[in-house]
Amino acid sequence: MRGELIALASILIFFVAFLWTSQSGLHEWEGADSKAEGVIEELTGGSYTPWLKPLWEPPSGEIESLFFSLQAAIGGLVIGYFLGYYRRNAGDGN
Repeated sequence: MRGELIALASILIFFVAFLWTSQSGLHEWEGADSKAEGVIEELTGGSYTPWLKPLWEPPSGEIESLFFSLQAAIGGLVIGYFLGYYRRNAGDGN
């Protein structure tokens, strides 16, 4: 029962934070990479040149978001699988 209450509280906190952020107008769809690029530009005054260039760049921002979402989904599946695996094995010993 305690785990369900913690999960419910977490969902409620996430929902309130989502509503507050979407109502305040302080939201912006921007990734950490573009924020880091902005800080680097600000610190170096535009004189920074990257060491490496990516092998392939997605043709649009939507495709880039799609790959990021797929990466997050696959990561969630892997974590969920291993959590279920270890929980099942922990239940066998009892």
